Amino acid sequence: MESPLFKLCSSISCTKTFLQPISTVNSPKLHSINKRKKLVCSAPSDSNSVCSGGGVFLSIGTHLIPHPNKVEKGGEDAFFISSYKGGVIAVADGVSGWAERDVNPALFSRELMAHASNLVEDEEVQYDPRTLIKKAHAATSSTGSATAIVAMLERNGTMKIANVGDCGLHVVRKGQIVFSTSPQEHYFDCPYQLSSEAVGQTYLDATVTTVEIMEGDTVVMGSDGLFDNVFAREIISVVGSYNNSADAAKALANLAYDHSQNSKFDSPYSQEARARDFDVPWWKKIMGMKLTGGKLDDITVIVGQVKSS
Repeated sequence: MESPLFKLCSSISCTKTFLQPISTVNSPKLHSINKRKKLVCSAPSDSNSVCSGGGVFLSIGTHLIPHPNKVEKGGEDAFFISSYKGGVIAVADGVSGWAERDVNPALFSRELMAHASNLVEDEEVQYDPRTLIKKAHAATSSTGSATAIVAMLERNGTMKIANVGDCGLHVVRKGQIVFSTSPQEHYFDCPYQLSSEAVGQTYLDATVTTVEIMEGDTVVMGSDGLFDNVFAREIISVVGSYNNSADAAKALANLAYDHSQNSKFDSPYSQEARARDFDVPWWKKIMGMKLTGGKLDDITVIVGQVKSS
């Protein structure tokens, strides 16, 4: 997350057992975590069918592209997927401003997702995404902060979502977006954040929603690196062009990356900036110029195709 570190934010820490970024989705380390869970810090495209018992489930594809300057460290986003019940997906986006304090911004987001992955089936969580965020946040000891979103699908089609900040989720149905989360922010480009400091947000600040999911729907989750660079109409077009969730996730991530590199692209981020009075100087406006360009950031995409068994 390339947003400024504001004085009310905080962070968490990384456990010794936390996975290192992986380079291949078939890594033995990845699949040794748990038969039901997959935790990924940095990874190429992947596809998994979450299927057990009757009802609907998610067939999931993932793709993460780190910020060009953070490739060697794997970026600062983290995510996990789980096959528990109809499927669980989650993304955390570390706040890059912590680097100015000699803190690795990735540690908080990675540890947060590691704990969330391990707590999915905890009896106290009771398949409640806000409670999962609560327990994962409480268990995180790293310094830092991150935005986060968790979605949990029941086999009967009920999806519960909790988000803190500007990671987001769309539900695409028959060529239309029928549901979208709303970003939470203190001011432009400074979203709500779970933090290691007491002044940050907590699970109580999460927006909690429930949406009914149908077979044939596509769930698109991502960090702000996706939604700041790709319009809703483009998301609809891309997911409608692929039968495979992994291919769709990769295509969306690549599109977001291409837009982020294009200084002339009038991105969702640049349009929002102008709407908030962030624009070129007045003398450039006189010449007909305006603020354009994508937002260079880590890009995490999870695509879940809803199927039935």
